[in-house]
Amino acid sequence: MKLFDASVYAARRANLMAALGKGVALFPGSVEQAFNYKSNTYPFRQDSSFLYYFGFSQPGLSGIIDADSGKSILVGNDADIEDVVWMGPQPAMRDRIKQIGADEFIPAESLHGYMHGKSIHYLPPYHADRIFYLAELLNKSTEEIKSGHSMELVRAVIKQRSHKAPEEIDQMEQALYITAAIHTQIRKSVAPGKYEAQIRGIAEGVAFANQARLAYQAICTIQGQTLHNNDYHRLLKEGDMLLCDIGAENIMGYAGDITRSYPVSPTFSSMQAEIYDLVLKAEMKSIEAVKAGVRYLDIHLGAARIIAEGLKQIGLMKGDVDEAVAAGAHALFFPHGLGHMIGLDVHDLENLGENYVGYDDTVQRSQQFGTAYLRMARALEPGFVITVEPGIYFIPELIDMWQDEGKFKDFICYDKLDPYRNFTGIRIEDNVLVTTDGPVILGPPIPKMRSDIER
Repeated sequence: MKLFDASVYAARRANLMAALGKGVALFPGSVEQAFNYKSNTYPFRQDSSFLYYFGFSQPGLSGIIDADSGKSILVGNDADIEDVVWMGPQPAMRDRIKQIGADEFIPAESLHGYMHGKSIHYLPPYHADRIFYLAELLNKSTEEIKSGHSMELVRAVIKQRSHKAPEEIDQMEQALYITAAIHTQIRKSVAPGKYEAQIRGIAEGVAFANQARLAYQAICTIQGQTLHNNDYHRLLKEGDMLLCDIGAENIMGYAGDITRSYPVSPTFSSMQAEIYDLVLKAEMKSIEAVKAGVRYLDIHLGAARIIAEGLKQIGLMKGDVDEAVAAGAHALFFPHGLGHMIGLDVHDLENLGENYVGYDDTVQRSQQFGTAYLRMARALEPGFVITVEPGIYFIPELIDMWQDEGKFKDFICYDKLDPYRNFTGIRIEDNVLVTTDGPVILGPPIPKMRSDIER
């Protein structure tokens, strides 16, 4: 287990306490989840907001930030002899609070009494067991718990966690160094005759060897037109493109999220090279545009225009590019958002409500296909870390549906798409720190120029 200095957690809690002003914020930590029976559990992952304010990545703990009393309290029990037999010696609660600069601790069975009569703030629970736990603790129905979270707390936590402190950037850099090692080994290993699962296994092994794990279900597929493809049974063949969207989560819970697309053959075909270079241009131009004060929606639309203009030059789109993007015709080929926040969650803070994280009073979520999936649209601020991940995909089912409907026939050259039906997809992604001076690409350079990834 690794922690920041106690002063870091104390300052974070003091910041939140000041933002709330009054009431008691309760952060229930995660508990172990049964895999197929109670004592055989999934790998444990602590709740990210508990990690942020209280640091510990062990099950069975909760945290209290009491703005009324000015105290921070860790909730949990000391290990008994049975725990020691099975898990080894555990830190005492009195030592834990020193490690994170908390004021005191109380046993888990005392939490109900502590909460009684107080104004309680809690975040939206996303595990069923935490819903039932809160219902019992606060004497409410599960429906009341699901709808009764504190928007004041949600907004305060989003505002605080969205701005990454220097010590957090250091951790994200570490996660990206591991992620870079994963992609280095993948790049060296891609070859006809291997299975997607073997490439995915390389990622797992490199992460584990670096005291890390994958930050999310890896996408490692020659069927990249399926955006979240978590199936790994296919055999790599000459002429395939392998899309690898893989990131490591380091020992302190910070995530990397990098996508690279590799030719299975030693070199790109001319068709692959043309599409790859267009995606790379969209990614690099989008990164250049990242700066505090710029709306991410505008950067997304800029990427869409680059893609539409490039596809027009190739002969797959036609008409006025600005009109095509305004209508949403580009989404046949680029049907997702340009990126999202990243930090302790790979989609940072998404469990608190995507519209509260990526949108505000100045920009509302579009209802247009493609743009509606943009997770981040608001003006960027210093300290935000975002992903930039444009892609081009040829989805036969979507092409057929739109063609049958005559959709955007003034912008899409359906008669030219047949040679691309089995192209699948290409995406390129990096993680970018927002500053007042412009973008900072985090992590070590991970090759993405064609000349650097061809073998």
